[in-house]
Amino acid sequence: MSRRQYNLPPLTSLAAFEAAARHESFKQAAQELSVTPGAVSHQIKALEAELACPLFQRRHRGVELTDEGRLLSAALAGAFGDLARVVDVIRQRADRARVVVGATTAVASLWISPAILRFWRAHSQVDVSQVAQDQPFVGRSDLDFYIRYGRDPDETLMQTPLYRDVLVPVAAPELAARLQGADLDAVAAQRLIHLSSSRNWTGWPDWFQALGHAGSVPNGVQVTNYALALQMAAEGGGLVLGWRRLIAPLLRDGRLQVIAPHAVQAPRLFYLVGRPESDLSPSARALKQWIQDELAQNSDELNSTKGENFSY
Repeated sequence: MSRRQYNLPPLTSLAAFEAAARHESFKQAAQELSVTPGAVSHQIKALEAELACPLFQRRHRGVELTDEGRLLSAALAGAFGDLARVVDVIRQRADRARVVVGATTAVASLWISPAILRFWRAHSQVDVSQVAQDQPFVGRSDLDFYIRYGRDPDETLMQTPLYRDVLVPVAAPELAARLQGADLDAVAAQRLIHLSSSRNWTGWPDWFQALGHAGSVPNGVQVTNYALALQMAAEGGGLVLGWRRLIAPLLRDGRLQVIAPHAVQAPRLFYLVGRPESDLSPSARALKQWIQDELAQNSDELNSTKGENFSY
């Protein structure tokens, strides 16, 4: 049996020869392979010794392939070309099985992460990576898409409307129970937890204005993270403006409770923003469709997704 499975010379010698044959230069082959010309010459001499024939004619100003050299060069070009195509297919398959999604920390923890886990159970071959941040996603070419409240100013991105939420005051169950049916003045008199963010979220002043409340809205407590605001409210720290669809998990498990009857339709939609459909991998398109299908299945919790205008 041969000492090598396919009875071939060492691949290092073949690679050095293929580069030298393509360039017809040991020096240029050495530059491509990041070795010295002497190393290329050594590999080719070893290959010629194994094949027992010259592959190059050494000339004063360069090298020239012999008949045997041309024969071997053509075979290697075809074989390396086929190998390169197979490797490219494998790399593309690996890329197609990976999706990168962006969202705010609250959207990620309350909605997208659980949705991705459900998606993964049905598509275990797909790896979904998440980027959670409370700053706008600008220039993030690594993302396939991200969730955004309101349209992104970059109109070159594909912007798929998802749903319009409903804004309601929420609090810990004990406090919410005491405030059920309270008028707007009574709600405004509570400690209000305000979200200070670089994003264009709808806040307490806008909410009260939309309901026709003419009184003052206390500054209350300021936080920069919605997840923190929800935690403070759940621990009895005050009232937070709840995005009803988004915080549904907290309402279901009883950590927060809606203070009826006041509710306002959010002035903007949530969008899925990202690459054009044709630029998404099959895996990314599958996850995108999964998100849309999940929202459709819970349509009783959603509001109209027509238009963006909202009159206060």
